[in-house]
Amino acid sequence: MKRTVTPFKTLESKAYVKGGALRIFIAATAIVFEISYMMYVMRAISANLPWVSAIITVVATLVALMIYGRHENASMKMVWMLVIIAVPPLGTFLYLLLGLTGTTNAMKRRFNSINKRLKPFLPNDTEVFRELDEQDPHVAGQFHYIRNISGFPVYHNTKIDFFPDTVDILEQMKTDLRSAQRFIFLEYYAIEDKQIFSEIHEILKERVIAGVDVRLFYDDIGSVFFIDRDFVRKMEKDGIKCRIFNPMMPLTNIFMNNRDHRKITIIDGVIAYTGGYNLADEYFNLTSPYGHWKDTGVRLEGEATRSLTCMFLETWSSIRGENHEDRDFKPLFPPKVPAFSNVGYVQPYSDSPLTFEHVAENAYMNLLSGARRYCWFTTPYLIITDEMVRAFLLAAGRGVDVRIITPGIPDKKMVYRVTRSSYRILASHGIRIFEYTPGFCHAKQCVSDDVIAVCGTINLDYRSLYHHFEDAVLMYDCSAVNDIKRDFDNLLPQCTEVTAEYAKHVPFMVRVWETVLRILAPIF
Repeated sequence: MKRTVTPFKTLESKAYVKGGALRIFIAATAIVFEISYMMYVMRAISANLPWVSAIITVVATLVALMIYGRHENASMKMVWMLVIIAVPPLGTFLYLLLGLTGTTNAMKRRFNSINKRLKPFLPNDTEVFRELDEQDPHVAGQFHYIRNISGFPVYHNTKIDFFPDTVDILEQMKTDLRSAQRFIFLEYYAIEDKQIFSEIHEILKERVIAGVDVRLFYDDIGSVFFIDRDFVRKMEKDGIKCRIFNPMMPLTNIFMNNRDHRKITIIDGVIAYTGGYNLADEYFNLTSPYGHWKDTGVRLEGEATRSLTCMFLETWSSIRGENHEDRDFKPLFPPKVPAFSNVGYVQPYSDSPLTFEHVAENAYMNLLSGARRYCWFTTPYLIITDEMVRAFLLAAGRGVDVRIITPGIPDKKMVYRVTRSSYRILASHGIRIFEYTPGFCHAKQCVSDDVIAVCGTINLDYRSLYHHFEDAVLMYDCSAVNDIKRDFDNLLPQCTEVTAEYAKHVPFMVRVWETVLRILAPIF
């Protein structure tokens, strides 16, 4: 089907942006009002009761000490401690509103309850892991970390295909959607109700008529500029079950800062997709607000789809009170799925802000520490912790060829400035930095030593590594690993290397500005 590339600012897109901008404005206004009101109350009380100021200072000090004692990254702690020390009442309130990682105890209990019921549907991988350990103990350790911490097993019977272009993965995904017999699950950070989703929507309506259970799940913030609340009614009118992850309610919702950044499609519990792309036109270059959009994804067929099914059901079932479909999971895990041999090892995994174990960040650092010859990354944003910087520097110091590809055209200018502020320390220690000249490189992937790779939704930034629900696939000894390496080989000639520019000496004030940006980076 031939598509027409349209200018970004169509009348329709302007309408969507206005609606989304209004919701963001209302939310921001509510937060400002909430903060202003609390500050007014505190000042009024302090004016009449001077001893209250001393109590506020003591509380702020205790909160700062609590932050220091949390099992959390030092960079995350430092920015909040500085804010609280500088302006105790405001800083304390902002931290309680936006800075708490892990959300409420009620939300944690709900997720944990769902997970306990889902994990029995995952296979025992003892024999598979033993085979992997015998083949390469060094690599097995990287799989073991994810297996031990997140509980997601290793699979040796699942076919995985890598797609370097979103147009190709979309066409394959639509073919698979048309073949669905039992259920279709879609979970996306952003959905835009325009051309790309319209094509998918038509297929979903056809499958609903055929008796297929279709569920659609999207993040409220991620889709705020693309769709409005009428979208849910529109889907449900067509028989598509639709839920919104974490709706914006700034006056009451302290879970607001944690978003569902996953991109997952599951068909019949047999086929699954994930990667960097959302279901919006710009991801498929139908609009071009930031030059050519580069994104990638993977298709899994076989038993490993079970892990991605668990991830979807975790968020789908946890975001609202339970009903029948949120309790009866057994029909969603087929007893028999296609089995493949000689296809390598794959391990889908997720990360969540509900725990203090940052699986996504640690998985990337494990790849860096395990690399012998090279370790290459693509990421749309490069805003990383001191620990991850150290992992990059240690790898380069061992003689590993470390490269990072970032966008040449930014989608968020301030975030781009923060990304570039991270270049200098890396470039000055031998890490090679490349910017994708044709436009915006949104792919989130890593490949090392021609044998192991990751592809998924996880950016190299604080939001992905600390605040969001994410997913990815770790793969070893698969043809997809070679395909990802080939994608890097094709990408690099389209990039401009900026290593030398950022490795040289810079003026004092530039370094001061970059330091300020890095300090504030955890709240971007």
